[in-house]
Amino acid sequence: MLYICLPSRNEAETIGVLLWRMRKVFSEYSREYEVLVYDDASTDATRDTLEPYTKVMPLAILGGSQQVGYARAVDALLRAASERTRYPRRDAVVLMQADFTDQPEHLPELVKRFEGGADFVATERVLDDTAPEAERKRARLLRRATTVWPFRSFVAVDGVPDPFGAYRLIRLSVVRDVLKAREARPVTDLPVSAANAELAREVVAHARRVETVPVPPRWDVRPRASRATPWRDAMDVAKRAWATRGLFPARRPRES
Repeated sequence: MLYICLPSRNEAETIGVLLWRMRKVFSEYSREYEVLVYDDASTDATRDTLEPYTKVMPLAILGGSQQVGYARAVDALLRAASERTRYPRRDAVVLMQADFTDQPEHLPELVKRFEGGADFVATERVLDDTAPEAERKRARLLRRATTVWPFRSFVAVDGVPDPFGAYRLIRLSVVRDVLKAREARPVTDLPVSAANAELAREVVAHARRVETVPVPPRWDVRPRASRATPWRDAMDVAKRAWATRGLFPARRPRES
């Protein structure tokens, strides 16, 4: 079973297209799946857009009227998948963005790596000239943070060239290990890039095998402007890395 997890806030214009494309992928690629959407108190028509899809595909909508932020939304999705699974060693979570920059057509390649033994399949975003300038600038600054002392020791993640991307597959037994380790350290409201990097470090600490798949995001479907704020995002990652130094010691994935 694949649990496709989508944290979403005000993505009414793209989430329907994403779900439609996802249905098409799974109609051609036979794999049992369930979509979990965390609607983080959207103020647009996201909930209305989602409702019809609950009748035509395995889809559950989570979330309430109070906004919790990206990091807590992802945590809630991981916990929901963990509660649903019957076979954590055989099942996996796939985290994706709901704005259609992450393409469902790449799912078979991620699953292929998972079925080959990977516990964590990360994606490395390949940005070309079609990417918004803010996204390209943010990527440059964040990559720089993985190479510059003192932050490289806390931000760089072994086996994950791009720890800041949202698109990733995680074996559910590893998700459970991560959630257990979080019991003494409640999840706080982190910006997207910092939350993704921290989750990558948590997962790598428990994963036996890590693989990376390069993927080109798609920008032409998303109608809204990029929410990227390059300098602020880079500073948020640096501040979080400094605050959590020593919590997630670097660790190379063990071979199976």
